[in-house]
Parts: sequence; C-alpha cells; structure tokens
Amino acid sequence: MRDLLHYKQTKHHEEGGEGPILHENSGWRLGMDGCVSFLPGPLVAIVCDITGEKSASILAAFLVTGGYLISSWATSIPFLCVTMGFLPGLGSAFLYQAAAVVTTKYFKKRLALSTAIARSGMGLTFLLAPFTKVLIDLYGWTGALILLGAITLHLVPSSMLLRPIHIKRESNSTLNDKGSSLSASGPETACGTETSCCNEIQESALRDSTKQKAGRHGISLTVSHNQNEDFNNGPNRNRMFLKTNEESYGKKAISWSCKQKLFDVSLFKNPFFYIFTWSFLLSQLAYFIPTFHLVARAKTLGIDIMDASYLVSVAGITETVSQIISGWVADQNWIKKYHYHKSYLILCGITNLLAPSATTFPLLMTYTIFFAIFSGGYLALILPVLVDLSGNSTVHRFLGLASFFAGMAVLSGPPLAGWLYDYTQTYTGSFYFSGTCYLLSSVSFFFVPLAERWKKSLTRKREDCNQVRA
Repeated sequence: MRDLLHYKQTKHHEEGGEGPILHENSGWRLGMDGCVSFLPGPLVAIVCDITGEKSASILAAFLVTGGYLISSWATSIPFLCVTMGFLPGLGSAFLYQAAAVVTTKYFKKRLALSTAIARSGMGLTFLLAPFTKVLIDLYGWTGALILLGAITLHLVPSSMLLRPIHIKRESNSTLNDKGSSLSASGPETACGTETSCCNEIQESALRDSTKQKAGRHGISLTVSHNQNEDFNNGPNRNRMFLKTNEESYGKKAISWSCKQKLFDVSLFKNPFFYIFTWSFLLSQLAYFIPTFHLVARAKTLGIDIMDASYLVSVAGITETVSQIISGWVADQNWIKKYHYHKSYLILCGITNLLAPSATTFPLLMTYTIFFAIFSGGYLALILPVLVDLSGNSTVHRFLGLASFFAGMAVLSGPPLAGWLYDYTQTYTGSFYFSGTCYLLSSVSFFFVPLAERWKKSLTRKREDCNQVRA
C-alpha cells in the first residue's frame, strides 16, 4: 500500500497538483498499513509457539493472497481497508516474525549477515510501484490485484522451506558460568537472565512432571499387557499404548505452557526489554516520515518529478547494499553490536536534522544516500541486537511485545508528519521531528552497561542462594 500511495502522489504531482494529496488521510492509511504489520506481534508469538514457524508462515501466505484476491471485488474504501490493509498486514506480521525467529535459530556466528541478506530485498520495494502501474495499465486494477494475489501465493512453497529446528538446552552449570562471565562477554552471551532462567526452570519442571506421569502410566500399561500378552499381539502393542499415553500428556503440557505464555508478563521485569523497545518504537516512528515526504519535498523545491523519483530508487538500492555491509561488519565482533546500532541511529538523526538545508537536487541526493546508508545499517542490526539483549529462549515474546509498541508508533508517525505540514505548510518540521526521534531512540542504549551490572548482581545473588541451599 505504501508503494501505491507513492505512485498516486507522483501522478498527482505530474498533473500539476501542489503539496501532498489527501495528506492526512493517506498518512493515516500508510500508518494503518504499517501498524497492522507490528501490532499483532504478541498474537504471532503465541501462534508460532503452538503451531511452529512453518505452519504460521503458510497461514500468513494465505492471508496475504486472500486479501489481494478479495480486494478485486471491492466496492468501497472501507472494504479495501479490511481486505487490502488488515489481511495483508496481518499476514506480513506472521511472515516477518516467523522468518526472523527461524533465522535466529539457524544462524549464530553469522546472524547479522544472514539477517541482512534475508531482509535486503525490502530496500528494493520501490520497484513495486512501476510494476503495479504496468499491471494496472494492462489488466486494470481488478486484474492487477488478482495477479498480485497469484504472485504472493508463491509464499506457500517458500514457507515450507522453514524446517523446524530443535535447540539443545544448556545445563544449569553452563548457564551459571555464562552469568558469571557477563561483564566480560556482554549481554549477547548471557542467556541466563532472570526471565530466561525462570522460564527454563518452569519448562524443565513441566517436562519432568510430564515424563514422570507418562512413565507411571506406561508401567501400568506394561503390567496389564504382560498379563494378556497373547491377546495383545506382542510388545509392539504395549509400546503403541505407551507412546499414545506420552503424547496425550505431552499435548496437555503444551497447552498449559501456551496458557502461561499468553499471560506471561515477566518481560516487563527485564530492563533490556525497555531498552530495546524504547529504541525500536522511536526509530520506527521516525523511519517512515522521510520516506513518505521525500518526493513531495523535492516537488516543492521545483525539482522535476522524474528526477525526484530517482531519489526513491537510489535510496532503495543504497539501503540494500548498506544492510549487507553492516551485517558483515557487525559479525566481525570488533565491538558489541548494539554500539553499531546506536551509532547508526545517531547518524540518522543528524542527517535528518540537516535535511532542510538540502534545497537543490544534488544536495537532496546527497541527503538521500547518507540517510539510506545509515538507516540500512541500523535496520540490519535490529534482530541481532534483540537476540543479544534477550537470549534465544524469549526471542518470540521479546520481538512480539516490542513490535506491538512499535506498531503504535507506526500508526501515529505519518499522521503527525501530515499535521506538521498542514500547520507549517513546509516539510522542514517533518524532517526535524524525524531527526529528533532518531536521536532519542539511541538514548536507551547508553543504559546497557547499567543493565549488565544489574544482571551481574542478580546472578551473584542467585549463586549465593544456591550455595546456601546446598
């Protein structure tokens, strides 16, 4: 929808229109489309825990495809808001989070580079606007939506490639060793946080009790079988009963675990969650504003609309290359990943604060390139930084809750920028607002050392308690 709005605004300027077209309304629609991709984060986390990432991704593919196909029958704007805004947005939330969590399971040493490669195609979405225009010119908007639905249906076989992987859990001694070395290694090696440790202890106890119950019932089945061995056709029959009994208790354990995760609020006791969510919220609030207003600002400066469209193309290509380079650099582990992330956010803020001084096409192109470099740098590191701060045991819930709050920011960002334009009749206020949000988003990462010291003291207290009990 963002590309369609960009195309609609471009056509408006080609026809001689001044300023943004339906600025508040289109900004609200852009924010609505983006926020639906973030707000269902907690729901996505629960569904992925129940069904697995592959099943959730396949479901998402059908949601996106169904949204486009049903939109071909649309007769009103509210109808399109549901079929082309809500359904594809909800599907995008499932697709993004499932793929992101699977990536964290597949890769450890090269997580930043693999994440950058996986999401680098997002920088090339500017190609969708001319591609959609060609489809509309050839087949009309109804045929274009049907073809887009057919294209997105290819997400089903690609989702089937998300093979489940089972991570071997570490022993308590390993977790304690990692907790004791927190100050030397940083949060990326500290899986033994308060939240993750509590969750692992609960899940371990749950599994042990389940196995004990399954074992007791299995013994009773064995006794009854030995008394009637000829009737029950040998030991295979007994193993079948035992397996069935264990599966029934396993399903009950999974159901209880999902109920616990649904009402789990332990993340709100984790300071790293607040650090990441603050940064994620403000950076998403700021990101869409320059992207949405770039071409419109170029038009108000008297730049030809065709030249202005090159800005979007250059930004997309530069952002793609920047993500890959940023991921490779971060994986070298010269410094902690959150330092790179923090630096990119600060540079994005400074670049946007300087954007109003770009009043010619060469200066505007310079701003576009630098902003694309810095934004691509921090976008590639969102997931690796999240993993470093959260630990793999809570990635789903960590990302889901953080995405929920970021969705609120995405919903409010474009309308706020539109209101600033209506109030000032200039785009400088929007870029100043974006730059300020970027600078504020980097502030929380300065508190990571304090959170590390808090975690270290918590680990020591837990070790002391274990020694006293021993």
